[in-house]
Amino acid sequence: MPRLPIKPLNLLLLFVPIALITEISGGEPALIFGLAALAVIPLARLIGEATEELAVHTGTKVGGLLNATLGNAAELIITIFALREGLVELVRASITGSILGNLLLVMGLSIFAGGLKNGIQQFDRRNAGLNATLVILALVALMIPSIFDAAIQDNLTSEIRLSEGVAVVMIIIYGLSVWYAFTQGQRGEPVTREPAVHEARWSVPVSLGVLAAATVGIVLMSEVLVGAVEHVTATLGLTEFFIGIIIIPLVGNVAEHLVAVQVAYKNKMELSLAVSLGSSLQVALFVAPVLVFISLLLGGETLLLVFNSFELVALAAASAVAAFIALDGESNWLEGAMLLGVYVIIAIAFFYLPAAA
Repeated sequence: MPRLPIKPLNLLLLFVPIALITEISGGEPALIFGLAALAVIPLARLIGEATEELAVHTGTKVGGLLNATLGNAAELIITIFALREGLVELVRASITGSILGNLLLVMGLSIFAGGLKNGIQQFDRRNAGLNATLVILALVALMIPSIFDAAIQDNLTSEIRLSEGVAVVMIIIYGLSVWYAFTQGQRGEPVTREPAVHEARWSVPVSLGVLAAATVGIVLMSEVLVGAVEHVTATLGLTEFFIGIIIIPLVGNVAEHLVAVQVAYKNKMELSLAVSLGSSLQVALFVAPVLVFISLLLGGETLLLVFNSFELVALAAASAVAAFIALDGESNWLEGAMLLGVYVIIAIAFFYLPAAA
């Protein structure tokens, strides 16, 4: 068995059986939701650790591919269960919230903490510029179906075909960006994500076992979490939209968020930006389009890449601010504070946004 250090995140694994017992015994839905949310955090971290250990054994190429496909596994599983329950609005909100969280909250905390500790931090402008361009492209890809939907909203077939076509292009672009990261590394250029420098702590069978066990745990907790959403919205007064745009992304990605902040504090800003920008790109260009096709397989309401005007404005603001900060190749704590300020403003606005909007 792998040795799991006694860390706060690992201690949260105790909430897995507690959440299951509370669910089986018919406990308060709000309490069940909170317990399941806490349980997802360490499970998501274990998926990340197992993926990193496998990457050490498999090498840079396969390891990078594993990170590219499993980086947001926890959130993907949660949203699949939400789709199965017909909570399409929750899923769309979680896509928006995850992108906003990575571009504003994670990037902001990283730049702020790193700037306070190390002063002005520098990073590769070429990689930052490429990622900033991809962020703007992802925004355009999400905006096009939303804008053109107004003209074809009476034709469901056309709406579905539009979202499917855009989803295919987004997945292709994401695949090309991953391939480019591999090939530029072969040519001696700096790669987008720094490789792991530690020796493997777990063997391949152990890593696969942890990955499988954590995935099963995420599946169980996701079912419990999603099952309590409707009761939580009724009892706590939170809208389904707010839960999707703020709470679900935080729960599914908090472990990865902490990693980005820690490496920035250690003056590894290149890696920190790779985590925050890379994760937002993965959600926009891979997770979102994949969910479109998963919704078709589930046979319920189809997930269309159609976002409301509030989401589009928030995404545009976040993308623009994050891109401008990343383009000059250096950062300071004030820029991090600005990103955090924008995130807080958006969170407050969405908190007061009525469900009907």
